[in-house]
Amino acid sequence: MEGMLKEGTLKGKTIIITGGGTGLGKSMGKYMLELGANLVITSRKEDVLIKTSEELLQQTGGKVLPVACDVRKYDEILNVINKAEDEFGQIHGVLNNAAGNFISPTERLSHRAFDIIVDIVLKGTYYFTLAAGKNWIAKKQPGTFLNIVTTYAWTGSGYVVPSACSKAGVLALTRSLAVEWAKYKIRSNAIAPGPFPTEGAWSRLLPGDLSNQFNPADRIPLKRVGQHSELANLAAYLMSDFSAYINGEVVTIDGGEWLRSGGEFSHLEHIPESVWDQLEKNRK
Repeated sequence: MEGMLKEGTLKGKTIIITGGGTGLGKSMGKYMLELGANLVITSRKEDVLIKTSEELLQQTGGKVLPVACDVRKYDEILNVINKAEDEFGQIHGVLNNAAGNFISPTERLSHRAFDIIVDIVLKGTYYFTLAAGKNWIAKKQPGTFLNIVTTYAWTGSGYVVPSACSKAGVLALTRSLAVEWAKYKIRSNAIAPGPFPTEGAWSRLLPGDLSNQFNPADRIPLKRVGQHSELANLAAYLMSDFSAYINGEVVTIDGGEWLRSGGEFSHLEHIPESVWDQLEKNRK
């Protein structure tokens, strides 16, 4: 669970992480700081950002700029970019991590609930991408986008329809701009994580005993959930110059979960040995 990249890999690079005050955004940001990056973290809650920036400074000694921002508001995104450039001079990468989700039958959702997820996940990502991309293109600066999607971005999934629609849009954005903006030396890639539990996340999505009844590790061939350091290693690599020839790629990191779920007969792992013995006799 150690960092895989050499010391100084991101030295001098300034990276913005949306949703960087908590959870996976915070974990990825911490490792990027350890690799020498200047970090800008954003979310709507300024108090959380300030607390996180103080923690990260104490843990890594790196430079962290907290800027409150609602990614649904384009003018606030421009403010983040301006403050980042004032503080660090140049922005090198944007990690679009801000997200929201409901687990619910779709017919139980109001149109406003649907809008909340789409506005944060899809609109927030393309707003930040558009603002940062225009800035880089105008200044003839190269840049790197890294977007956090999900494995159901390409399959869809019941009970998380707003999120599935939004993440599918982010996936299309990633691949489309990888082609269109490559001429500006702007790369776009994505990560599709499986379960990487964060404090409070599963209890909010599946309250009470539901989180135990639907243990995500049970669906994963490796029989465990992901460690934050594993995702941080991958994110840092894709944001670094070591991945300079990777463009338009979506890397799945889920222990084989989505492949198992997509396999027509994968559930047969639950058949006991005695039944397999009988099936073998039937073949003969």
